[in-house]
Amino acid sequence: MGLAPPCGLGTLVKGTVMSWTSRLLGVVAFNLAMLFVVGCQQPRQTPLVSDLPPLTGDLPSQARQVVLDGLADPDPQIRANAVEVIATTKEVRLMPKAQRLLEDQAIPVKFIAVLAVGDLQYTLAKDEIGRLLSDPNPNIKIAAAYAMSKLGQAEYFKVFRNAVTSEDQTVRANAALLLGKSGQKEALRVLWWALRQPDSTDKVVLQAAESIAALQDERIYPKLWSRLISAYADDRVLGIRAMGALGTEQAKNAIITMLDDNIPEVRLTAAAQLGRLGEPIGEARVAEVFEKNLLAGMDADGQQRVKVLAALAIGEIGTEGLTKHLPQLLHDSSKSVRLAAARAILRQAAK
Repeated sequence: MGLAPPCGLGTLVKGTVMSWTSRLLGVVAFNLAMLFVVGCQQPRQTPLVSDLPPLTGDLPSQARQVVLDGLADPDPQIRANAVEVIATTKEVRLMPKAQRLLEDQAIPVKFIAVLAVGDLQYTLAKDEIGRLLSDPNPNIKIAAAYAMSKLGQAEYFKVFRNAVTSEDQTVRANAALLLGKSGQKEALRVLWWALRQPDSTDKVVLQAAESIAALQDERIYPKLWSRLISAYADDRVLGIRAMGALGTEQAKNAIITMLDDNIPEVRLTAAAQLGRLGEPIGEARVAEVFEKNLLAGMDADGQQRVKVLAALAIGEIGTEGLTKHLPQLLHDSSKSVRLAAARAILRQAAK
């Protein structure tokens, strides 16, 4: 079975969804340890670039311009993706622009902007985050609590820890996400509870499993392995991402087996996760996108997915043979592809 259509750079899974996508992190949520599961909306074609000024300066400067364009884009998916690029590449110099999105009308954009403040420990936005602790949306409240905990207010950890027991499944899934990002091992007890709770929906179970992996609990390995052998390609992508978060030698070896998957998106996800773990073994799988005309015969959505995942993998692997393809991806007609290329360029520039 193929992959779900792209929703921004979110995730791709069968069933219900975690962001405004459909349940997957795939298509591609840039980080994708970041699933953002704050609301749901029908997938749609990511808009193409139009009426933007030409990119100027060196490659990192061009990448920053792409991100700034994304922050001001009318499409909330693009705005959210742009904020995620800033957070994952630690481009603190761009945070004053991203800070404006703390008041965005789209809840997923606002959610990820709040998380970016916490992840980058951007103290200049602390007062705004404090006000969001009283936001009417419970997802924003727990995101603000997470940000405050990262800004040195440890007492707010219990706010999003306790939210994992919410009857609202979206809040529960988002709380699980935040617990995995917190780095606090004490969160494991409630994450296992959420994973095993009979009323937890699939999106909660998936996020709890990835967060448990992110907290380095090796007991989750068998459950992640079951995703890798699923008949569904999007399940396999989720399993690879979670194995990457676990990061053990056993997990790494499991990911290596996925480099021979028959679905390009699965192979590229495996290559990216291995690159993130310091193993460039998937380089050839990324190179074939450009050297074997892998995009031929794919529809526009499929081409976009593959190019986004290829760009993300290049950013993790970083060999000269792959980075030479980033300039063309940075000028792609798809805004999602351009943002993925910008992320790869900024990651490499920071090394």
